[in-house]
Amino acid sequence: MRRRTFCKTALGAAVAATLPGCGSGSKSPAADVGSFIPAVSGAGDEISIESAAIVELADNLQGHLYLQADAGYNAAKLVWNGMFDHKQPAMVVQCASTDDVVSAVTFARERDLLVSVKCGGHSLPGKSTSDGGMMIDLSQMHSVDVDVDAMTMRADGGSLLSHLDDAAMAHNLLTTTGIVSHTGAGGFTLGGGLGRTDRKMGLAIDNLLAATVVTASGDVVHASEDENADLFWGLRGGGGNFGVVTEFVYRLHPFNPTVYGGDLIYDIDKDFFEFYAELHDTLPDEANIEPNLAPGEDGRMAAIVGVTWCGDHAAGEKALAPMLAFAGLKSGELGPLSYHDLQTGADGFLGHGRQYYLKSGFLRELTPAAIEVIVEFANRGTVGAWFQHLGGATSRIASGATAYVHRDVAFNFGIMYFGDDPAQNDAGIAAVREFYQAMQPHMAGFYTNLHDDSEQNTWGNYGPNYPRLVGIKNKYDPGNLFRLNANIKPSA
Repeated sequence: MRRRTFCKTALGAAVAATLPGCGSGSKSPAADVGSFIPAVSGAGDEISIESAAIVELADNLQGHLYLQADAGYNAAKLVWNGMFDHKQPAMVVQCASTDDVVSAVTFARERDLLVSVKCGGHSLPGKSTSDGGMMIDLSQMHSVDVDVDAMTMRADGGSLLSHLDDAAMAHNLLTTTGIVSHTGAGGFTLGGGLGRTDRKMGLAIDNLLAATVVTASGDVVHASEDENADLFWGLRGGGGNFGVVTEFVYRLHPFNPTVYGGDLIYDIDKDFFEFYAELHDTLPDEANIEPNLAPGEDGRMAAIVGVTWCGDHAAGEKALAPMLAFAGLKSGELGPLSYHDLQTGADGFLGHGRQYYLKSGFLRELTPAAIEVIVEFANRGTVGAWFQHLGGATSRIASGATAYVHRDVAFNFGIMYFGDDPAQNDAGIAAVREFYQAMQPHMAGFYTNLHDDSEQNTWGNYGPNYPRLVGIKNKYDPGNLFRLNANIKPSA
């Protein structure tokens, strides 16, 4: 039986019959000797897991093990994208320590059990969960410590971006994080880590100093420039292919938590995007300018441009003055802003449980042909689109210095449907795909954290870095235990 046709009802019935109470407060769940529960292997085949082994695993955890019969199961398996609420892992191991992760990984490897890893559960293509597999849930591991003198921050593998921002900004320090604060730091970082400060501070991976990893063998490995440097290279952009990261250490930068910026609203037309393309070529690293193509207050489609300047306010006012002087400006203003408010501003409308679908790709430049496509499709109003502003510090690192290879791009362009009615999903997905198909010839690869594409495209997306990634995969995960990601298949 393949993963797609796995019988979730049968799994639930079996679990309820054989393992009542597991994860609901009892460390020794009742079980019938010799009983089994159905599950799914890494290859998608039906397997059976002995209930006595599950009891033993639960007893050895500092955290909890949840099965479908348990009251806490639905909360434990929760992921951000409501399109994947229907997924039913055979078990959720909610880890409280690195030792718990070792126990979970060892259990899964020994039984060839399909594994997903959840931090914040924000995987847009739903790779934080599965039908019939084991979900390793790191959400309870979220302590963060700041060393002000060393200007570093240590964060548990289950930390959210809000945990990182709050801990660092309490000391007027910062590292690059993304734009939705309930995103998990783990997946965000391992894929690259794009955010509002990356043009000044670099990507999240450019600020990663060290990591603690539980590999497929169950070993706990420390990775840095000086220790297991091959793994450290692969972690910086290679995603979750090489193990479960239970601790990150980041570089911090001096930061004023009151930035200069705001929202400026323009028509979606050729003149605006030609202006934006010219502006990109002249802006200092402190500037982050990101158009969001969405309905304005009057319901008409508009370019709602988020402006963030992470530097001296007077210098920002001077550098950004052309945006206020541009004839196409419809409304908006710039001024002092709370960075905390900026970072949490999208948390509500990009909240848990909504229906999300995205296709995205990098742009090296905004060419006239690309602008023509963007203006045509964005003004239809069927789906939204947005830019992430790159370049600056991110472009001054060699493409082979980390697994993340896309150092020569100017923007990440995303086309996104989101809503609350699953009945609208098919129409929304079709609109995204049509827009993306028109834009794809202008794109130069994609950001693996946001994209669900074919294996062939995933391999090609790493360019000349891919063979080295395969070698690291062969070393640390030769059996491809960690496959629910932009997967790098081992050749061993």
